[in-house]
Formats: sequence, structure tokens, C-alpha cells
Amino acid sequence: MRPDRRHRPEGEGATLPVLMVVGDDPGSLEALDGALRRRYDRDYLIISEAAPGIAADRLRELRAADCPVAMVMAASMMRTVPGAEFLVQARAIEPGAKRVLVVPRGGPAAPSTYVPVPLLRDRQAATPVLRAIALGMIDAYLPAPGSERDERFHRTVSELLEEWAHDAAPALPAVRIIAPRQSARGHELRDILTRNDIPYVFYAAESAEGQRWLRQAGQDGSALPVLVMYTGEVLVDPPNQQVAAAFGVADLAAGTVDMAIVGAGPAGLSAAVYAASEGLATLLLEREAFGGQAGSSSLIRNYLGFPRGISGASLATKAFEQAWSFGAILSVSGPVTGLQPVTGGFILRMAHGGQSHARSVLIATGVSYRRLEAPGLDSLLGAGVFYGATASEAKALAGEQVFVAGGANSAGQAAVNLARYARQVTILVRGDSLADRMSQYLIDEIGATVNIGVRTSTRIAAAEGTGKLEALTLMNTKTGIAQTVPASALVVLIGAVPRTDWLPSQICRDEHGFVVTGEDLPGASSPAAGAMLPRRPFPLETSLPGVFAAGDVRHGSVKRCASAVGEGSVACTQMTQYLQEHARVS
Repeated sequence: MRPDRRHRPEGEGATLPVLMVVGDDPGSLEALDGALRRRYDRDYLIISEAAPGIAADRLRELRAADCPVAMVMAASMMRTVPGAEFLVQARAIEPGAKRVLVVPRGGPAAPSTYVPVPLLRDRQAATPVLRAIALGMIDAYLPAPGSERDERFHRTVSELLEEWAHDAAPALPAVRIIAPRQSARGHELRDILTRNDIPYVFYAAESAEGQRWLRQAGQDGSALPVLVMYTGEVLVDPPNQQVAAAFGVADLAAGTVDMAIVGAGPAGLSAAVYAASEGLATLLLEREAFGGQAGSSSLIRNYLGFPRGISGASLATKAFEQAWSFGAILSVSGPVTGLQPVTGGFILRMAHGGQSHARSVLIATGVSYRRLEAPGLDSLLGAGVFYGATASEAKALAGEQVFVAGGANSAGQAAVNLARYARQVTILVRGDSLADRMSQYLIDEIGATVNIGVRTSTRIAAAEGTGKLEALTLMNTKTGIAQTVPASALVVLIGAVPRTDWLPSQICRDEHGFVVTGEDLPGASSPAAGAMLPRRPFPLETSLPGVFAAGDVRHGSVKRCASAVGEGSVACTQMTQYLQEHARVS
């Protein structure tokens, strides 16, 4: 079935993003096609195909014509090829498109209602769908829409289209970045904007488009990067705080706040939401980007309440908006460099010279990515060598040979995301297998992704390249045999160390620098026997009364996003109790 252009001006359809529907049952295909046309025909080009082979060819034609494909929907039960397998083919052709498996509508109890996959007929019938979800073959499943308006169906479609539009080049970017294609500072700026959910467009300075924007900005390219803001203001290699100030997130609170939270990862964001919702004057301080390490994760699939998964950036953005709506003051003001107890609370000193006063403080600074020591890596940072799951670089690595160093969940998530674009992704693990530190669902998904390979017992011995990464020397730790392989990018995710070197000596830390709290403090169970606090500490309180810690920075914490969120909320409750008791004593 070809798209109906009768109601579309000639040539207009080619500029619209495509929604493709594939199914070999004529009645079901017509119903799905009709449901989509009634709702989306003005803004999208609806293409329906009855044969998966023809649909794949059509996708190739669209890609060759540079026509964007927003979504591909396939019937789960087709005679020639299972729908999930067709969607795997579609991903290889058009990796940016959202992939939706359309399952038969109805179930044993209520055949005319919206029924989730676990109730589809029986467990055996649901198994292929569940497998497709587990292995990352699809982005979502949907029961076929009913004959009437099906708002639950369209809500999911709309959410997926919103995600696709967010990942695609923004129509109205807030920032245009012009920098050399392989530029460490350019990468840093793109990463910060991506993690703060600020839409931008990047132009390589050496490209014709980049040169055009430099001329328009009145720059000759001698100083890069250049940022052209949505207001028309031109910034030349601005410090991060100046970029934050341009978007109104660099101001500090005036006067004394009830609670200052240092670090806007999951723990800090959670505490900010709960504190502000309770009416406490709340200041949230972040050095560079909301979300912490979790904010750089391409997809968190095991976070409660998000069955399709959610990107770390999206989760952080939602939490940011939630905290802001309750009245929290959110500031990307650079690193906090000092914490000093004073009468009535604490002074927090900032790297740029500013300071804030708070009655209580939560340390939620998380951890920093551990650096990989190998000759040649440092000189190529940002020019093919990246620390963290760099969502901002994934599209730029289309068709390239990419390596991921690390064996935990963050490395697995990065590999799966990069495989959408890269020709080949290879995970490098020092240990014997991924099973030691990675969740089984990710191991299964990696095993089912044809362009992801795993090399165990392997370390990086050296990196080579002139101006950009070109090759890696890999050494087998068991045999000692070294091999030099071509490489366009290396993403390093080999663990992390806590950000606690700025804390005063009164705050107890373990041998690795993690903040000790509660019953783990020396003498905490018996204040009379030399405890560091004059009373039993709150479970998340540090050795300095009124200062608390939550999330990855805390000694003994579970290094999971959900755990950090939970600790943030618990810390808020305990800090509220501290403030109430301190007010009574005062």
C-alpha cells in the first residue's frame, strides 16, 4: 500500500518525517494506517507496506534521499518474517527511528480493552514480545488501536515521537556551536548542553556551513569555539559558568537557605524535590550538568515506573523541572571549593568567588570517572577519547569503529546506544566476563546486537593518532600478546572516585575518600565513648553535625540510580528533623 498523496501538495511530503507501518494482514494494516492518518497526517508522511521486503527497500530509498524516518511500526505476527526481526532490520537501515511492535488487541478477560503484553492470550504468546523488549529489538510494544479514538495508543505514539524529535536536530536550537570537528573543548560544550537538555546544533568549523555561521557571527575563526545564542549574542570560548548564566541557572540564593544540596545527580535532585515541596528554602548547586553520572546514561531500563526505559538526561530534566516547580533555586555555578561551619549554619564557597549560607548541607557530589592510564590517551581527550557515556557523540560516530572500556552497566548501556550508529562496537573488559559487574538484561541485549563484540582479559596499552584517535594497542592480560587495531573512538567507563577533596577535615571519610555516615562513624553507637558527634547521628549524617551525605559519594551506598533517589528523599527527612531540633535548641 503506497501513501495517499491526494490531499498533500506536490513535493511537500518529501520534507515531512515518515511514519511507516508494516503488516501483511490487509484489514489490520488498513485499521492501523487509518488511525495514524486521522491523527498525524498533517505533520508526518504515513507510509504503509504489506510486504516486509518492500518496506525494507523503501526505508533504504528514504535514507538515500535523506528523508527522516521518525517511527517504524510492524505487526508482531507476519507470515514471512516476525515483526521483531523486521524491526531489527529497520534499525540497521534507519538507526534513529523509533521501533514499535504492534501486538494483537485484546486478552482472555476483556478482548475489547487495552491489555498489556503479560495478559496477551497466554504466556507463550507473549514470550516473543517479551524477548524483543529484553534484547532491545524494539522501543515499545502497543496493542493495535481500536475502531474509536484510542487515547492510550496515541499517548504512547506521541511520547515516542517526542523522544525522536528530541534526538533529531532541533528545529529551533538554543545554541549553535562552531568548533573544529575534533576539539576537546567543543566536545565538552556539546556534552554539557546535552546533559542539561539544551537544544543545540553543531557545525564543524572547517565545513562550508561552519564558515558561513562564523562570518554571520562576525568571527574569523582565529578563536574557537564560537557559540551563537538564541538571543543573537555571540560567545567566544566562554567558560561554563557564562554559558549557564545565559540560560539563567548560575545565580546563587540571597540570604540564608534552609538546605543547600551540593550535587545534582539522582540523590541531589530527589532531595531538592522533597525539600522544596515541604516549603524549605532549598538551593541546589551543580558544577556542570544536572543528572550526574546517571544523566549521561543513554537508557536506564530497570528504573521503576518506566517500562520502556528512560534516558538519564530525560530523567534528570523531569526532576529538574519538578524541583523548580516547587520553588527550589537551581544553580549550575561551577564547583564548590569549601565548606565552613559558622554561627547558624555553614558557608559554601564557590570556585568563581561567590558564596552561600545554609542552615544544613547535603553532600551529593557523586563520583568522577576514573582515568585510564595509557600512553597517548590524555592528548586525544575529546578528539576520539571520551570519559562517560557520551550521548552527544553517538551520531557523529556513524559507520565508525568504536571501543568501550569497562564492564559495568554504564559501559553496557553506552555500547548499546553507540551500536545504533557505529559500524562496530567492541567492549574491552579486563576480567574474564561481563557477568561479574553487569546486569543480565544488558548482557542478553549485547549478545543479541550483531555489531557489538566483547574482548575479555584485555587492557589498553596505548593510543595513537595525529589530532584525533586513529588506533589502539590492545594487550591480552593472560598471554601478553599485543595487537594494534584501527579505532575512531574510545569511551572509557572503568569506575569512579568520589568528589570529596574539597571537604573540611571535620568530615570523616574512608580510605577511598567516600563520606562516612551514621552508625559507620567511629563511636557512633556510644557517644560517651568518644563519638565524633555529641549525640547519636542520623543514619545519613556525617561527623559534622548538620551536614549529611547521600548517593554514590556515601560510604556503603548501593551504586544504583533508584537507591540514590531513595537516599535523597530519606536525607531530606532527616535534615528536616535536624533543623527542627536545632531550632528548638537555638
